[in-house]
Amino acid sequence: MLRRFASDKRGNFSMMMVITTVPILGGLALAVDYAEVSRQRQMVLNALDAASVATGAHIVSGSVSSADPAAYEAAIKKYAHDFFTANLGPVDPSKTTLAVVLPNNNAGGGTLQLSATLKYEPYFLPAFAELIGRPRDPSAVDVAAKSEVRLKNTLEVALVLDNSGSMSQYGTGTGQQRIVLLKAAAKQLVETMSDQAAMMKQVPKPVQFGLVPFSASVNIAPTNDDQPWMDTMGISPVHHENFDWSKMNATNNPNKYAEKIGDVWYKRGADWGDTRDHPLTRFSLYADIIAQSDREAIPNTSRRVCKRYRYGACQEYTTEPEYEYTVSQYTSWQGCVEARPAPYNNDDAEASSSNPATLFVPMFAPDEAGHLWRDLDDDNIPDLNDTNYGYGNNWWVDWENSDAGPRQSDMRKYFRVKPYGAPAAGYGDGPNSSCTTNAITPLQDVTTAEGKQVILDAIDAMTPTGNTNVPEGTAWGWRVVSHKAPFIEGRPDIEKGNDKVIIVLTDGANTYGDYGYTDPAGNQSTYAAYGYTGKDYNSTGVTRMFMDTSSNVSKSTYTNTNYQAAMDEQMQMVCANAKDPDKGNVIVVTVSLDLEESVASEKKAIEALTKCASDSRFKKNADGTPKKLFYNATGSNLAEKFKEIADELSNLRIVS
Repeated sequence: MLRRFASDKRGNFSMMMVITTVPILGGLALAVDYAEVSRQRQMVLNALDAASVATGAHIVSGSVSSADPAAYEAAIKKYAHDFFTANLGPVDPSKTTLAVVLPNNNAGGGTLQLSATLKYEPYFLPAFAELIGRPRDPSAVDVAAKSEVRLKNTLEVALVLDNSGSMSQYGTGTGQQRIVLLKAAAKQLVETMSDQAAMMKQVPKPVQFGLVPFSASVNIAPTNDDQPWMDTMGISPVHHENFDWSKMNATNNPNKYAEKIGDVWYKRGADWGDTRDHPLTRFSLYADIIAQSDREAIPNTSRRVCKRYRYGACQEYTTEPEYEYTVSQYTSWQGCVEARPAPYNNDDAEASSSNPATLFVPMFAPDEAGHLWRDLDDDNIPDLNDTNYGYGNNWWVDWENSDAGPRQSDMRKYFRVKPYGAPAAGYGDGPNSSCTTNAITPLQDVTTAEGKQVILDAIDAMTPTGNTNVPEGTAWGWRVVSHKAPFIEGRPDIEKGNDKVIIVLTDGANTYGDYGYTDPAGNQSTYAAYGYTGKDYNSTGVTRMFMDTSSNVSKSTYTNTNYQAAMDEQMQMVCANAKDPDKGNVIVVTVSLDLEESVASEKKAIEALTKCASDSRFKKNADGTPKKLFYNATGSNLAEKFKEIADELSNLRIVS
């Protein structure tokens, strides 16, 4: 056979070989080029995916300033291009193009799109095309690829919930107290968001919740008494607003007097003992007020008692329900703070001793005029008169029989020891008056069983009592989700793809107690977070509640109606600041509970809450404008409204 094939001269085999060689070579060319283009395509895909992830992380980190939008976009695109090029390996970067589409919703994450094109120049196909009589086309193969990354949408939510006394009333259409309905709805919201967030394994702390119970004031926890953002030296212009140290001088008692140096009052004289030359502050007062028996009755679900002080700060606490019946301190600071003076009452500015007005001042309700006991030397003979001015917070003895104003502010009285058997102050009266809520619960990761339980337990522990101070509650809600001290659990403000949310619920208008009777001390109101409305701030002639308010608020009218108007304006200021993209960039959700538009004060409250709320990113009104994130709830549909809020929050989450 082979001998015949070799000697055959007819040419059939040669023709067959030529005929078969063309497709064989073409197939080889296709195979080689296909393998190479596949290899380069995979390299481009790998580089594209790597660049997508890296660029997404770069955006989320907030390391690029977005102050100049054009410069921001150029910087992000350059970062993506450089990362893509660096990962191409043997692929010639000049043969590729990269297009970057940035998220159109940087505040809430959004989708980052990267697409690449590869111009592949075949090795053999051009020659093969020429061999078969077709034009050379070295760029006939285009390879395109696309990658999308949904940036993370983490959530930080502060539940700012009304714990005022009216929350003990029954919810409309139900047989349950409003506080009970609120607890159930709030816990269901936490459970819903926790279940959803548990699916996001790739994002640490995807959903965090904090709790801010509020009434007349807000409790930030007594364990914070030594923090640098607290006014531990008494230098804030608010700190001594109700104190007159002038009669506690060296002439009256050279062994125990007060001396002011700069902005600080100091203890002078041998009778101060170990605390001699230390600052005189509200913290030191809590430590120095001594009783032989009776103690302050705290209207709260838990009471913290300081067992050991050092330099005015508590070193050891106990949660014993009662004090021992020995000569010891009358009470300890329970954690409530006064509102900072404007503009710091309505922002999250960091506290600094270089600007004392930014420091947080512990609440200390002065003993109001009237002698709680009159026998100073235990001889059963009254040493002081029985003049009664009718003030509600009379919890100590005055120094002498003088006019109401001096009796209230004279600081000498606090260093008298309350004798055994002296009458007890009324329930809730004392230096912690108007401090009725439990402490703030900082942000907790509710995807963990521990974190979720902390929030649920805190919600269950809420107890209604006191007045309603929505602006102060809202301000602290903002501070809870902020990354700045006092609460730093929130993500940094520069971090993209993270939504900070405040949910504010109240069942009533803002209230601040005025006096319905003679007020010889000139307090003009009960004491709460704004102090006394009759005290002007730092010799400005304006009380703190009225600072920065419009001409619609009288600066000299001391009535509940005017207080509500002032607090409504304060609420609008804190809401506007919190929502401002350049300040807080916080989403504000507001809920009214059982408020009726037919009641004038409640209608004003509804209007204030509506104006305070943010616009929804997802829901529209019939005219195409964004819906307000305000929910007008009754007791019977509160749970339903909270489900709507859960839907809104769910839309903010990551979906990939």
